[in-house]
Amino acid sequence: MQALVVDDSAVYRKLIGDHLRSWGFGVTVASTGAEAWQIMERPDAPKLVLLDWVLPDLEGIDLCRRVRQAGSSGPYFYIILLTSKEGRQDMLDALKAGADDYLVKPFDELELRARLLVGKRILDLQDELVAARESMRHAATYDSLTGLLNRGQILSMLAREFERSRRER
Repeated sequence: MQALVVDDSAVYRKLIGDHLRSWGFGVTVASTGAEAWQIMERPDAPKLVLLDWVLPDLEGIDLCRRVRQAGSSGPYFYIILLTSKEGRQDMLDALKAGADDYLVKPFDELELRARLLVGKRILDLQDELVAARESMRHAATYDSLTGLLNRGQILSMLAREFERSRRER
């Protein structure tokens, strides 16, 4: 599984990246929030994101909000906010903004690994859910014997086309 590491500190990018690689994760890195957003907009973007709170142009918490505002139109990103902010209110603010998990720097590498494994499990379950939904959608709209659209879908399509022809004369 690929992970996106977003941190303005080259030291933390290297440290986290080395841990991830040793645990079998692929690593993509970004040093700013804007760069991370561009990466996350790509269709092949990593779905597991380790995000620093304090970034030069777009703070991590604002990036969390932006990702969650995109809603279900895009893929689900599991976001772990890594920060030196250790107050309880900061943790609550991060989770309310859309982070899935919160870890204070300097972090314990075993705790980071455990949280990554949880994130990976959740993303795998999300993939299974999407596949099941697509399978159910296909079963509800196509005939299993012929592979063609079923009667209800054909009638619905005809009704839409009749309405369109009426509008466009």
